[in-house]
Amino acid sequence: MGTDGRKADTVQRLLRVAGRTYADEAGIGLRDTPSPLYRLLVLSVLLSARIKADIAVAAARELFAAGCRTPRGTLDTSWQDRVDALGRGHYVRYDESTATTLGRGAELIVDEYGSDLRRMAARAEGDVSTLRRLLREVPGIGAVGADIFCREVQAVWPWVRPYLDAKARKGAERIGLPGDVASLAVLVDDGDLARFSAALVRVSLDARLAKEVTG
Repeated sequence: MGTDGRKADTVQRLLRVAGRTYADEAGIGLRDTPSPLYRLLVLSVLLSARIKADIAVAAARELFAAGCRTPRGTLDTSWQDRVDALGRGHYVRYDESTATTLGRGAELIVDEYGSDLRRMAARAEGDVSTLRRLLREVPGIGAVGADIFCREVQAVWPWVRPYLDAKARKGAERIGLPGDVASLAVLVDDGDLARFSAALVRVSLDARLAKEVTG
């Protein structure tokens, strides 16, 4: 098998084994509409902490069930409601500070964007670096959170593609794929870039999963 064939085989196995976005795992049917985009932002805040991804995903599910599906919904919950939801998801080391952060973030999204993150996209005017800067103005979203949001949102915001950040590229190198964006981006269809990016991040974090992909 030639080099291109080996790459294609690796990508196929990667997507089969690890090709699920974190949004999908958290029960977010991601669409270019306000509620799913906001829930992705919440998930990005949770995944930014030094905590296992499966705990962050579980905490996101509990928050959504408690009413934090829109900025207004989050503000309608009490701080204690959010703490309790995070606790049910075992997000216990950061539960109180995160409950506060989510409330502050919801206030900003209501005040600055009328509860609609598509207005943030419009303000970015197709420039991903501007989008990242705007995201980092949201409480709880730093460089890591901005990367998470952009990796996932490229599924519904085509202008963000290809978004393959340093963590995704590290995962690529771990399983023998190229480590630069241009070479990686051509290995999948544009519509699969979010899944591809998430899968690369998963193997960057999990040696066992990487071994399953490489055999």
